[in-house]
Amino acid sequence: MPLITISLRQGTTPEFRANVSAALHKAMVDVLKIPDDDQFHVFHEVAPDNFHMQPVAFGLPRGEHTMFIQLCFNQRTAEQKSELFRAIVDNLALMADVPEEDLMLVVLETARENWWAAGRVVNPETGYDARMTEVPAGPAGTG
Repeated sequence: MPLITISLRQGTTPEFRANVSAALHKAMVDVLKIPDDDQFHVFHEVAPDNFHMQPVAFGLPRGEHTMFIQLCFNQRTAEQKSELFRAIVDNLALMADVPEEDLMLVVLETARENWWAAGRVVNPETGYDARMTEVPAGPAGTG
């Protein structure tokens, strides 16, 4: 049950946010093999005066539409996270016209016992959603 939080400046359209959500979800399904209905995205639009960052960070200019994306799920390998980051960047460019320099991504990993949702069934052998036909290598978890 991954949880994704997207923080960005006020003023985006519902269509833009839907495209961002679709791009993120596609990456999660394709890379982490989560079930298609396992989609929980929360958008936080903040006033420009509450969104502080340098106009050039790490040597790259950052646009007015820069967004911070927090992905919360169970432990995955470094390779899986790298593949996920690439898929997110590619999907957001294609589906929402977001350039990679306007993205800041972070993963917050948590143990499987920290997740709960009514109706969810976890496979006790893998620790992942019982509907997942392909589970990640490495530590068991449910995210």
